[in-house]
Amino acid sequence: MLSFDPAAYISVQKGAVALAGPIDEAIRRELDAGMRNIAFWGVGGVAYLNMPAARLLQTTSSFPTFVDMGAEVIHTDNVNVGPGTLVVFTSVSGTTKEAIAALEYAKSKGARILTLTGTKGTPLERLADINFFNECADPTSSENYYLQTLLIALSIKRHVDGYADYERVVGELQRLPELLVEVKAGFTPRAKLFAEEIKDEQHHIITGSGNAWYEAWYYAMCILEEMQWIWTRPVQASDFFHGTLELLEKDTSVWILKGEDAARPLAERVERFAKTVSEKVRVFDTKDFSLTGISSDVRGMVSPAVFAAAFERLSVHLEQVRDHKLTLRRYYKKGDF
Repeated sequence: MLSFDPAAYISVQKGAVALAGPIDEAIRRELDAGMRNIAFWGVGGVAYLNMPAARLLQTTSSFPTFVDMGAEVIHTDNVNVGPGTLVVFTSVSGTTKEAIAALEYAKSKGARILTLTGTKGTPLERLADINFFNECADPTSSENYYLQTLLIALSIKRHVDGYADYERVVGELQRLPELLVEVKAGFTPRAKLFAEEIKDEQHHIITGSGNAWYEAWYYAMCILEEMQWIWTRPVQASDFFHGTLELLEKDTSVWILKGEDAARPLAERVERFAKTVSEKVRVFDTKDFSLTGISSDVRGMVSPAVFAAAFERLSVHLEQVRDHKLTLRRYYKKGDF
């Protein structure tokens, strides 16, 4: 596979799932000490990697869970955050200035801080009350943080809601690193052909529902826009029929990410309609990957990580056929703005 080291990739993802025990113990201690709610405060694209876990808690747990954009909350505040709150940050670099400012603000309100970092010795590690480090970089970070934040959510469900399937689910997650390599291998032929097909296309509508939406949003903004300078219109499948449908024409590119959680019918609805108008409906479905040994409920939880693993193959092929390095930037981190 192009620009891919399977052993290194597996090492990162095994490092993520190996944190199940330490994360569970940390959450248990925090709850015993009076933790009353949890807040996921993200900055930039990595914020989207927190959201499937946050949404899982918001929809299946009684534990109060809040989500804020780190750069905004220091201006607007959130009255629910204070003593008894655990604020979670994820970061590859650990140096993002907006994240540092938000972390310091959360501490000033009396909250405790848990950070998940991919680089050693950074401010987000030093300033945290709890830090979990697993070395990673952009090509491996999405799955890494989807899995780590999922482990946080599962631990809360275990200790707050009596989630009886915790051990089974975590056991299945331990198998995922090698399975994600199979996902990459299986998707590579399509990724190569699709990159060639769209290399000169400049506009795409990208949609998904449930937790797949967050990967659609992330890939549109952080990869196609930031790393390839391609215009996108990410839209949640629930909102597709409240505006975006009017943009469709015969040659409109529509990407539909179909995950396996309870919101899948919303993506299927978009697919049915879009195919009546556009000849460029591109459907990506996690059901196309075998994921041997992963139960249906767990498949629904890990759909974002599966898409992330597959789309990374698309990214490297886009980089090649468009002669546009994924690391190339015009403005990002090139000025004080």
